Amino acid sequence: MALADTLAAWLPAQRWYPGTTPPRDLAITSDITLVSGDPELRHLIVTVTDARHGGQARYQVLAGIGSRLPGTLAGQAPVIGPAGCGRVAYDALYDRMFTAILLRGIAGQRSTGPLRFAAFPGASIAADCHGSVLSAEQTNTSVVFGRSAILKVLRRVVPGPSPDLEVTRALAQRGSPHVAEPLGWIEMAGQPGPEGTAGGSEPTVLAVLSRYLRSDGDGWSLALRSLDEAARAAHGPGAAGGGFAAEARRLGAATARVHADLAAVFGTRQMTAAQVAELARQMSARLDAALREVAGLAAHSDRIRARFRALADLGQPLPVQRVHGDYHLGQVLHAPAREAGPGRNGEGTWVLLDFEGEPGVPLEQRRAPAPALRDVAGMLRSFDYAAQHALRHRPGGGPDDPALSAPALAWARGAREAFCSGYVDAGGLDPAAHPAVLRALILDKAVYEAVYEARHRPSWLPIPMEAIAAA
Repeated sequence: MALADTLAAWLPAQRWYPGTTPPRDLAITSDITLVSGDPELRHLIVTVTDARHGGQARYQVLAGIGSRLPGTLAGQAPVIGPAGCGRVAYDALYDRMFTAILLRGIAGQRSTGPLRFAAFPGASIAADCHGSVLSAEQTNTSVVFGRSAILKVLRRVVPGPSPDLEVTRALAQRGSPHVAEPLGWIEMAGQPGPEGTAGGSEPTVLAVLSRYLRSDGDGWSLALRSLDEAARAAHGPGAAGGGFAAEARRLGAATARVHADLAAVFGTRQMTAAQVAELARQMSARLDAALREVAGLAAHSDRIRARFRALADLGQPLPVQRVHGDYHLGQVLHAPAREAGPGRNGEGTWVLLDFEGEPGVPLEQRRAPAPALRDVAGMLRSFDYAAQHALRHRPGGGPDDPALSAPALAWARGAREAFCSGYVDAGGLDPAAHPAVLRALILDKAVYEAVYEARHRPSWLPIPMEAIAAA
């Protein structure tokens, strides 16, 4: 079997690929050998055509190819499949020998053909570490090197700057305690072209290396832990969101401070009333596209459009700025005080991750100014997601069990209120003073979630659908 055919069969099983069926067409449009031998390390850009999920897209695969799977990888299931001539291909990010080579490449600022490994001046990189893939994978793959650095390998690649690299560098230079310092990156000169050539003038960022922060956990895992405690407590969490309310308030404050720094670095502007109406039109267009993929949305489309029309009819300017763009509990880490750095209190701090924005959205839109309340809406939706997920996955109960649903819903309500309170107290725009904007942004996010779940996790689709039905 040819390697391209093997990759086409392998892609749908990857969490970062938007689909469950093999692409109609797949071509290896860049193939660069980084290490020769048995196994060899090859850097691949594959271009797939799938009209249902956005036409043509490029994905990055680091493939180890050899006569057999290395014994150190037994049980890790990184196999891609046959690579021709009796060889096997596997995901090289699981091979500690190869990830060490990537790290040394960044530290040494090496180049191989159009691939460039770069480090920021003065960056402290422990180049003798080996990497391990994080198990909690989403739309990218992260490799941790000891306790010093983490490499985020972008799976879907787009020519142009990486918003994550761009934003974290700017915030770190400003001294923000709420981002991990970027150390270096990997890029391809120009748009990936055939046979490893550069097909354009603008570099394509492929991976970002950042300082690794030890943490108490990400927001999602901490929220689920809090929800579990609430469910086991006979009296429930009460109106304050249980043990998570204080952290939700601190997270709101951290979000407002990051927004303030983003505004200072990248500037702000005012959307005119006509531009606000255009924003609402774009939301309706996204709903039109979603209706073609999620049939259940049709029953709620009139009410959703009414929320979007309320935004269009505001008839007043709306402040916009650079934002996170895909903000939820999985995008934040809680760093303990000892890790957060000098000058912090004993409570630790929240650190924001992954400023790439929503997967599949064009790069220019992900870098464009947007209402800061877009991030607020994303986090408010995430609190609801956590509560609904806990309800649906707790043994012996479900969303229709009032003994479980009451504390979970109270937890979500309390977390939302605490987050907004912390956001406003730290100088953020008051969500309660802009109800039409917030409602439209929340519904726009829920529609996006419905499409995402229909593509990736159909069993989770009831979560956004229930929120849409209740809006």
